[in-house]
Order: sequence, then structure tokens, then C-alpha cells
Amino acid sequence: MQKQRLLSLDVLRGITIAGMIMVNNPGSWGSIYAPLRHAEWDGLTPTDLVFPFFMFIMGVSMYISYSKFDFQFNRNTFLKLLKRSVLLFLIGLLLNWFGLTCRHMSSLAQTTDYLWLQRLYESAFYYLKELRILGVLQRLAIVNFCGSLILLTIKKKYIPYIIFGILLGYSIIMLFTGSLTLSTENIIAYIDSVILGESHMYHINGIAFDPEGLFSTLPCIAHVLIGVMAGSYILITEDNKERMEQLFIFGTLIMVLGFLWHYVTPINKTLWSSSYTLVTCGLASLLLSILLWIIDVQGYTKPTRFFEAFGVNPMAIFVMGGILSNLVSNIGITLANGTWISLKGLIYNYINVPIFGEKLGSLIFALCFILICYLIALPLYKKKIYNVKKEKFLKELVIENNVPKLINYQIEHKYSLSDEGKGIKGYLNARTKDSEHEILVI
Repeated sequence: MQKQRLLSLDVLRGITIAGMIMVNNPGSWGSIYAPLRHAEWDGLTPTDLVFPFFMFIMGVSMYISYSKFDFQFNRNTFLKLLKRSVLLFLIGLLLNWFGLTCRHMSSLAQTTDYLWLQRLYESAFYYLKELRILGVLQRLAIVNFCGSLILLTIKKKYIPYIIFGILLGYSIIMLFTGSLTLSTENIIAYIDSVILGESHMYHINGIAFDPEGLFSTLPCIAHVLIGVMAGSYILITEDNKERMEQLFIFGTLIMVLGFLWHYVTPINKTLWSSSYTLVTCGLASLLLSILLWIIDVQGYTKPTRFFEAFGVNPMAIFVMGGILSNLVSNIGITLANGTWISLKGLIYNYINVPIFGEKLGSLIFALCFILICYLIALPLYKKKIYNVKKEKFLKELVIENNVPKLINYQIEHKYSLSDEGKGIKGYLNARTKDSEHEILVI
């Protein structure tokens, strides 16, 4: 079993994060090329692949991570999982709050003569009644928690049956409740409105309908478990060519099954239909197999460095991108004619449109936004900030094993845990030959 990091996983994760940032930050929502729009209801566009691809990779990474600890489940593991999931949910909620606060502060600045602190108070506290509870990070938190519990507590051979049961049950419920259309009677909208309240939901065409709703998160659990299955295929063989072949076959089979399922419940991102789950997971597996061949087999790594910088720090870059997006959209100036305009509007209308036109100018703005996020991600990537958890693990290891100089030696010489003869084991062999300490090497 190979333990080296698969660069293709980081690259695919980076592609999805960059894709999320791009589709969320056009110069103008009224001027977007068709492939960069979500399908209005049934159907699939390239934009509809971004989020499910990331969720698929989450499942793959989940399996690989827990395999290092033999899928052991105990009180400590549960508490860490709960803490991580709650933290991710709260970050998503805070990001929603930040966006809502920025929008209302911007609105008050244009319509009132309130001082800055007055606008901040009104926006941060008064408008909490309109705060959207769910979102992308909140959904990821829920599926991470549920998927991890299933992976750690149920035998692996039962996971395919759980996936099929979830998708079949979800389709049956959607069919028998007449919930394949956008309406207030849709079971997804109904459950969310009862539990969350319409004021705390996303609205589509004036209807309270959250695309990251509670009930529609159910097939997302199956989604991440399909990623878990792909992760198991990666680890059952040491040869990257065989891994590529297995992922390609696996992706093709579930994609075909998804297109067949489309005739039962149509492919629909907003509903996160069972057919949508299967098709997007299949396409993600196919893309991963192609990247694995290009990067990990053929060794073409230089063209992928851009996306790798995003992929090793996905959550940090996504959150920073969200914060920056809200700032440029809601901080602005008043023009000489008395018209208020945001920094985003100023750049798009007075620079991009005159040079590139409306749609191309909107795309150029999104690409420039990605570039700015990359400039944030690059120093983190170069300084290996994403290895903070690894260094924390080393520090804990030192304390537990009473080897006080180990961590300083490790970090000073920039050795990774896997560097044979130079890492932890190498240090112990060189410095503590008589030591009886056993050090876990990840």
C-alpha cells in the first residue's frame, strides 16, 4: 500500500475551489456565459459540477485519512469529529452573517446619514432575523460528520448498500410527495420552512427554497460515501496505473447508472437528486483518473502548481475568497453625479466593459478575482502553512514520548514524517539508540 501523497487529489480539490470562486464572482450577474450559470432547474452545466466534485474528493480524502488509524472509533475520535464539524458549520454561518452585514451596511450608507458605528450595529444585530442558516460549508459540515460516523462504525462491505438505500429512498419520497418541481409544497421547502423559518432560507424566484436544505442533504451523505468507495479503490493497489483504471471503470459505471436514473428522477442540483449524485460522482471519478494518469503516472506536475496551491488549503482560501467578495461588492464611492457604486461595479463598468465588453468583461473580472486569491494562497503554499496540524501532532508526540529535542530537530531540518532515515525514526536511531520509545509514523 502506497502512503505517498497523491498530487492529483490536491489538484482536483484545487480545481473545484478555483471553480467555486470563479462562478461566485462574475463582474455582473446579468452578463454571464451560459456554461458559467447553474441550470435553471433540471439539467446540468459545468458550473453544477463544482460543488459535487469537491464533496466527492472529501469522501476520498476521508477514507485515506481514517485508514492511517485503522478506522478506529472511540470517544476521542468522536469528540474531534464533532468539534471539527461544528467549527466548519459555524464558519459557514459566520460567513453568511458577514455577507448579510456588509450588504445592509452598504444599503444604509446609501439611504441614511448614520455614522459608521450606527450602520454596523443596525446591520450586525438587527438583521439577524434574516440570517440564512444553511450554506455550502454548513452542508459540508453535516456530510463530513455523518459520513465519518458511517465509515467508522459500519463495516465497509455494507457501504454500497447504504448508498443505494439512501438514493432509492430519497427518489421514492420525492416521487410520491410530488416534490420534483419548485414550489412551497415541495417536501424540501416544507421541512426547511418548518425547522428553519422562511426568513432564514435562500429564496428562488420569490419562493423560500434552500439549495443546501436539510432534507436534500440526505443524498449528499450518499455522495460523500461514493467518494469513500473511490478512496478504497485508491488504497487497495500500489500501482498508479491500476488505480487509474479502477477509478475510470468505477466512474463510468456510476455515471451510466446516473443517466439511467435520470428517467426516474431528473438530474437536478437544487434538489440534489439521486441521478445528479451518481452522474456528478461518476464524472468526478473519471476526472480524477485522468489527473492521476497525467500527474502521478506521467509526472506532468508543473502545469498543476497553480491549482495545487488552492488544493492544499481549500477551506482557508474559500473563506478568504468569500470575505473579499463581500468587501469589494459592498465597499464603494459616490460619483460626481451622486450615484453610489461599489468597487466591483467601478472596476467592471469603467474598466472591463469598455475594454472587453459585458460578458467577456464579467469573465475577466472573475479570473482576476481567482488570481488575487491565488496570490493569497501562494505564500501559504510555499511556507507549507497547511502542515500546521502535522507540526501540532509532532509536538504532542514529543510530550507523550519525552523526547524534548525531537520537534526542534524535525522542524529545523524540514524533514517530513515520511523521509526515511531523516524523520522521527531516523532521529531516534541516531540520537537515542538505547531508547525504547515507539514513535508512530504517519
